[in-house]
Order: sequence, then structure tokens, then C-alpha cells
Amino acid sequence: MSLLLNLKRPPYRTYSITQLCREFNATPRALRFYEEQGLLSPARRDTARVYSYKDRARLQLILRGRRVGLSIAEIRDILDTYDEEGATAQDAEALRIHKKRIEQLQAQRAHVDEAIEELKQGAKNLICMYPQLADTAQ
Repeated sequence: MSLLLNLKRPPYRTYSITQLCREFNATPRALRFYEEQGLLSPARRDTARVYSYKDRARLQLILRGRRVGLSIAEIRDILDTYDEEGATAQDAEALRIHKKRIEQLQAQRAHVDEAIEELKQGAKNLICMYPQLADTAQ
């Protein structure tokens, strides 16, 4: 068995923008935006972007963060902490940011609950004033 290395092939898997977009249900525009923001830094092969396994992992974290409402700045802080201080520091920063976001969402939920109750009371008052509208307000 021969153990020759193929020097043309990168040692780690790479991905095209199309592959990552398909895998994560993202748009090429989104990936280019994250690149412009400094969150991703794909290599170039001629004019094509070539994403590494690290870019793929970062994209996964970016999309998770966006899904729960983290800002680009907060995501950047988490990713930069890993680059500068390592995984433990990154986890501590992520925990701090996550707790802050939980507090924000809980406050938002309280406001939504209040608005729902106010609307229910308003609807109840309107039905008392105009009983004929009760059937149409379903």
C-alpha cells in the first residue's frame, strides 16, 4: 500500500458557497454579508469563494445566533473571543450574551402578554356594546 500524499488536495474538506447555502438554507447574499462583516473569511480559488470546515462551523454558529435574535456585533464578540482567548473564554462570553438575550425575550414576552390581555378586554367590551358582532369576530 502506497502512502503518497496528493498535494493538490487540501488536507481538510472545503465547501462552495452553493453547498453551504443548500446545507443551511441560506442565501449567497447572506454569506457575502457575513463575509463583509468579518464573520467569515473564505479563501479564493480564482474568483470562487472556498469555505473551510472552520468557516462552516462559524456559519453554523452565526445562523444559530441570528435565529435567536443575536446582533451581528454580539455574534462577532463570541467568535472573536474564541480567536483571541480560546474555547473556555468563548463559552463564558456566549453564556453572558445568552443570559442577556433571555432577559430581553422574557421582557418582550411580558409586553406581548399584556397586549393580548388588553386586546381581549377590548374585544369583550365591543361585543358587550354590539352583540351582533359576536358571530363575525371569529
